[in-house]
Amino acid sequence: MSLLPVSDAKASLLGHAAPIRQVEKVPLAQAAGRVLGLDLHAKMTQPPFDASAMDGYALAAADAPAIGSELTVVGSAAAGHAFDGKLEAGQAIRIFTGAPVPQGADSILIQEDAEKLDGNRIRTKFEVVKGRHVRPRGQDFAEGETVLKSGTLIDFSHLTVAAAMNHALLTVYRKPVVAVLATGDELVPPGAEPGLAQIIASSTFGVAALVRENGAELLDLGIVRDDPEKIKAAITTARLAGADVLVTLGGASVGDHDLVQGALKSVGMELDFWRIAMRPGKPLMVGRLGNMQVLGLPGNPVASMVTGMLFLEPLLRKLAHLPEKDREIKGVTARRLGANDQRQDYLRATLSRDADGKIVADAFGKQDSSMMKIFSHADGLIVRAPHAPELEEGAACPILLIRPWP
Repeated sequence: MSLLPVSDAKASLLGHAAPIRQVEKVPLAQAAGRVLGLDLHAKMTQPPFDASAMDGYALAAADAPAIGSELTVVGSAAAGHAFDGKLEAGQAIRIFTGAPVPQGADSILIQEDAEKLDGNRIRTKFEVVKGRHVRPRGQDFAEGETVLKSGTLIDFSHLTVAAAMNHALLTVYRKPVVAVLATGDELVPPGAEPGLAQIIASSTFGVAALVRENGAELLDLGIVRDDPEKIKAAITTARLAGADVLVTLGGASVGDHDLVQGALKSVGMELDFWRIAMRPGKPLMVGRLGNMQVLGLPGNPVASMVTGMLFLEPLLRKLAHLPEKDREIKGVTARRLGANDQRQDYLRATLSRDADGKIVADAFGKQDSSMMKIFSHADGLIVRAPHAPELEEGAACPILLIRPWP
């Protein structure tokens, strides 16, 4: 099987993926970052009554036709405490922001525009305009109105209006469930004492973070030894749990000790492809097992992180109804880069700005896919297309951000 171009591999992967249609109800306090699964209609009208927008006096504009008009204050109203009665001609009430405007009043005279007189009387010091400083009933939204559309990615502003519409629960799309399986006799978990031929399993934690950051739930299947039956048992666990995606780490090639692909095929996986024209990350495997997408990431930690960014992240965001994350920016290279071979290269680099404000990408001298420290210190990846010619210092280059950068 020839090496598949990165763009073709991504198109094939996403072409077999469809956004999850199942919905669930979650408490309002847990809905931030979720995607609304149904249109959200107002359960009430807001404001539910004509309300004062200022502290002052509620009155009828007809009772104050000119500056210097005098009125009698016959009561008060505050937020949560309405005036119990109707204003008669020549009357006003002391009112505070958010309080219902009483029957018989149609305007608010703000407190600094009123002169207090003896005997609960006030005199207007400013023109009274009918309707001024009154928030009419339904000014924000009306009962039954569609305020938020299905597909809305819920943030703090959406939560605020949903609460105001009197919704305690929101209907959201179910999160994708991602089962992550690390394989290999050489792996031990962090905190364990590795044997002479063993290493610490690290990729699981970066992949798990990508899963959570992109709207999905994690099912950690742990570390499974190089035993086909144990690998098949872990696959069964993922299927019984209803996982939408199975991510395997390592063992996806076809060497004597690479058992994952064979185990998956033996239980019915349809293999789409498994070798990509990229570096790092050539031994990427993509297939389907029933309704479950299968993504076999390389065992080398940096390769698993790069392929996770390029393939797992957009897959999860499509399943979760989230917009695709745009990581690409434009910059220039800080040093000469040699001509590239047939694989698309992703060079770890630090970023800075020159005196003209251009983004300058400085690739690390060593790019081995096992070197995690360099990946953690890098800001982005310089993308080198297959057979790209040599680049001189200062030449333009596309960059994928690893994390937000100023």
